[in-house]
Amino acid sequence: MTFRGRRVWLWRWRRNPLRRRSDALEAWVVLAVWAVTVVGGVLTGWAATHSVERGLAEERAQWHPVVALLTQDAPKRGAAGAQRVWAKVRWTGEDGSSHAGQARVAAGSPTGTAVTVWTDPGGSLVTQPATESQAQVRAAMIGLLVGAGAAAVPFVGGRILRERLERRRMAQWDEAWARFGPLWGRMTG
Repeated sequence: MTFRGRRVWLWRWRRNPLRRRSDALEAWVVLAVWAVTVVGGVLTGWAATHSVERGLAEERAQWHPVVALLTQDAPKRGAAGAQRVWAKVRWTGEDGSSHAGQARVAAGSPTGTAVTVWTDPGGSLVTQPATESQAQVRAAMIGLLVGAGAAAVPFVGGRILRERLERRRMAQWDEAWARFGPLWGRMTG
């Protein structure tokens, strides 16, 4: 296949006596679908990335470590020989209220061992917030997935529309062949 300059790239829009309205419609559908797919996917992914980064930054700012004490001896060994096990702990919130919950601690820790837990402004246990670099990676991955998902919607919709246009075009071809096919057997003279 040889490329003959600009006409090859814009073949869907060039003038041609054999071009049907459905060909021009399909050209515009393809252009619109690709534009919406690319722009929509990028903008949606970008928005999701920034939203996740902002949420994780808020967690880093609001969640804080608190020293808690074990209220019972931690099990000697966790499931499958794990080094850290779940145990009951007690801590005092910023407002002076007492809280209790379960946290991951070193296996075999005795009652009264001090452990660091993370709490939210209400004093509830939370996981340790993501570091800035972890947050960037997490946000980028989520943004990539959300952007790809958002881009898939117009892409699939465009494929379905093009499939319908193709079926309609084939039906028109069948109709034309049914009309003119019998004329081909005649001899002209």
